[in-house]
Amino acid sequence: MPDENPARATAREAIALLTGAAGFTEHRPPPHPLPPDGPLGWAGYDAARERASARTGEEESVVYGTGVVGDRACVLLSFEFGFLGGSLGLRTGDRLAAAYELALTRRLPLLALVATGGSRMQEGMVALTQLQRVAAASTRLRAAGLPQIAVVRDPTTGGGWATVGAGADVVLALPGAQVGFAGSRVRPPDADPYAYSAEGQFAAGQVDAVVPADELTGTVTHWLRALGPHENLPAAPVPRALSAGGVGTGAGAGTEAGASALSAAGTPSAAGAESVADRGPVAPLPETGREAVARARDPRRPRAEAYLADYFAVRLPLHGDRSGATDPGLLCGFGLCADGRPVAYVAQCGTPTRPAGYRSAARTIRLADRLGVPVLTLVDTPGAANDAEAERAGAGAAIADTFAAIAAARVPVTTLVIGEGGSGGALALAAPDNTHVTVDSYFSVIAPELAAAILKRPPSETGATADRLRLRPQDLADLGFARSIVG
Repeated sequence: MPDENPARATAREAIALLTGAAGFTEHRPPPHPLPPDGPLGWAGYDAARERASARTGEEESVVYGTGVVGDRACVLLSFEFGFLGGSLGLRTGDRLAAAYELALTRRLPLLALVATGGSRMQEGMVALTQLQRVAAASTRLRAAGLPQIAVVRDPTTGGGWATVGAGADVVLALPGAQVGFAGSRVRPPDADPYAYSAEGQFAAGQVDAVVPADELTGTVTHWLRALGPHENLPAAPVPRALSAGGVGTGAGAGTEAGASALSAAGTPSAAGAESVADRGPVAPLPETGREAVARARDPRRPRAEAYLADYFAVRLPLHGDRSGATDPGLLCGFGLCADGRPVAYVAQCGTPTRPAGYRSAARTIRLADRLGVPVLTLVDTPGAANDAEAERAGAGAAIADTFAAIAAARVPVTTLVIGEGGSGGALALAAPDNTHVTVDSYFSVIAPELAAAILKRPPSETGATADRLRLRPQDLADLGFARSIVG
């Protein structure tokens, strides 16, 4: 009978949960004989393997092969925790390396269903070095532009988490799964168990989503569609304006001749600020710098969530910077437009962006670039977070890394400034030569209030300072910074 707890399902049950009637074709590597009781001659090891095989029906702790999830072919590998705790030994390494090579040869994404306690003690250093084999195989797959998705089950600990699991491009977890480098028997006695759970790892930005078992097939299918592999995808269309005064004349409608139109925007949802039918006529351009700043700071102006809901039919968030932190004021991930075309997104939400946000942005941009997926960035921040905590968290280095990720991107990057463009903290996410602005946005080297203070001018001259900074949408177009004014 299938395990009632999907997090503790067998290797083949986990595969069947995703492939269903589409089926699975198992592969096996060439036989790899071991000396009696393994490479260390560990007394009783052969007997333990025989008992594990009799109990599970498996020859090793990993099953791998090809299958179809939803409508997407992929290579699947699945750990059998009932076989010596899903531990990694030499023959496990053979199977893992063969699975990665199969994905590389057939140019298919790799989907790993992980449940392991780590390296196999009875094989000593021979077992431990399998982690290096996995890392090398994963690196080859990454260099070939092929995606890796991990679904971490209960439990996922030790070297298996630190390679196959956490080393994947996207990490999904089943609810309640134990996830962490330290297994339950090697942690400090007073360790907080939440830190070693799927939910705790999500809170720390190490897991992208905690997905219930009954939603897993749909979620994985969407991710496989989004990540590809793809070839020669066009640039992300410029989103249509969702100005507080009304919707624009169409996606990408701006002052630039031949501005691209978005025919594949997702249907507006309740996440948006309002329905299209509720919006009035197109808002005019601001007459002064002060007005431009006021409109960008207007709390009624649609924010990133509304733009993303209008643009995408499906959104797949990437969560966290993989360094232990998250920034709720910056949204990252991949999305599918109504016609199925994938676009990666990085969107500021109007708050000061924290170092974790910039690191998450750089992670998303680099992943999209490696997989050939175009990028859309939405700029809206008064600037980078400037408190002491942000400095200790490496604000400067994180911003520099985001600039570098944009500069190095080989895929097209499209930027729409939807609100405040606050200095370098906003510019780090702007695409050179492909930045567009909405009518209720501004972009400035510094906030007008701060500029006036630096120049020792009274607050009454802030408006005049804003005018001199030439930060209005039409100024940005005249200066050559913005390619078009949308809406």
